[in-house]
Amino acid sequence: MLQEELQKKYKQLELKKGYKKPGEHNPVMTQRFGADPYALVYDDRVYLYMTGDIFIRNENEEIIENVYSQIDTINVVSSEDLVNWTDHGTVYAAGSAGAAKWSRNSWAPAAVCKEINGKMKFFLYFANNGNGIAVLEADSPTGPFKDTLKRPLISRETPACSEVTWLFDPAVLLDDDGEAYIYFGGGIPSPDRAANPGTARVAKLGKDMVSIQGEPVVIADVPYLYEDSGINKINGKYYYSYCSNFSVPEEKVLQLGFGNGEIMVMTGDTPMGPFTLAGSILKNPGYFFGREGNNHHCMFYFQDQWYISYHTRILEERMGVLQNYRSTSIDAVQIAVNGKINAIQATREGVSQIKTFDPYRTNKASTIAAMAGITTTQYGESAVNSGSGDMIVTGITDGSWIMVSGVDFGGKTIKTLEVSVRGTAKGCVKVCLDDLHGEELCIAELTPESVGTLTACITTVGKQVRGIHDLYFVFTGEGYEVYEWKFDGDE
Repeated sequence: MLQEELQKKYKQLELKKGYKKPGEHNPVMTQRFGADPYALVYDDRVYLYMTGDIFIRNENEEIIENVYSQIDTINVVSSEDLVNWTDHGTVYAAGSAGAAKWSRNSWAPAAVCKEINGKMKFFLYFANNGNGIAVLEADSPTGPFKDTLKRPLISRETPACSEVTWLFDPAVLLDDDGEAYIYFGGGIPSPDRAANPGTARVAKLGKDMVSIQGEPVVIADVPYLYEDSGINKINGKYYYSYCSNFSVPEEKVLQLGFGNGEIMVMTGDTPMGPFTLAGSILKNPGYFFGREGNNHHCMFYFQDQWYISYHTRILEERMGVLQNYRSTSIDAVQIAVNGKINAIQATREGVSQIKTFDPYRTNKASTIAAMAGITTTQYGESAVNSGSGDMIVTGITDGSWIMVSGVDFGGKTIKTLEVSVRGTAKGCVKVCLDDLHGEELCIAELTPESVGTLTACITTVGKQVRGIHDLYFVFTGEGYEVYEWKFDGDE
């Protein structure tokens, strides 16, 4: 197609509407939901594992309230800069198609890696609704994950666990001495026990990370516990965290210093307690965004800074749904000299990008800061079979777009753009700087030759670009998928 015709087509193009405004980094992902986030830092990347919320529809195909009953997958994304997130798909964790076929659901994942017999192994723990905890393992943070136990790691038959109201929400600590611990539990046995439910547990994990050493013990005196175990070691102290329940008396809020559905912290000198209440660190999402819901978090340390991941309903609100479908956000955590965690502010802006993005390496098209009108699907046999791993951008139609943030072009003259595609039909992508209508680098024709194999489409650019820019890919056409892209440039 002649460039003049392409320019005319783009001038008439109606762009798809995204769910994040310029300058907003939260939620981290908008092509899917993702709740109950848990962070794993590995090889200079942060991996987020999230409960795979999906729309539930009635007989009229209307979206109804999320009751979590159909959730059997875990979503995975990763980032090296906390703004551009690579989609790694959905772990088929539970259900008839999942790794743990005995488990009905996969809620609230936790992840950890450990070197065992000279090889790094990755462990993914999750709750089978409120009745036990499973563990999967893999040789990669993105899977494929396998169920080697073929049964629950923790169940109601586990000592000290039969009376736990909600046997779920695991968190895992791998301590400096190589010992590991799992924290779990929640719920209120009866209304009269709301102030001290007694349903939090901690157990020592075996060296293999898929067994329990000894019996779980009660984490004593956890005020107004609801759910959401968290654990971190900060400057030699152990920080146990959780979500307060929704039975905090209004008349006691000032006295207690916290209210309903807040993230609380307790500190201790040993990993199994005792722990002493330190206070609230994050109010319920309703306080910040006006849409209340359960509060679930994970704190993590990355590149000399502490962060918190948590979920909110801000994505479903932008979608106009309002049925309790949740998405993950990240904000910074500040810790005082005395070890106190300062009150955390939940924001739509999120965190600053901590390193620039290199456009001259081969980049997955599923690495995204913001998008509209696209989705992703599994690429390659391993990912198709297990749900997670390599992904390809699909669902493209006229006006779909992807933005990558903070791209450092370094003053090079860009010679070419190479885009790898597959499909049954041709399309185009217009590449712009800083805005959907910003300076045009090129319009590339995308001409896949088959459905099964990738075609490398190379387009001449011939422009010098200086400095750091946001990079927009604006698509036309449909019937094709985009896997990778890279620029080639001269100094």
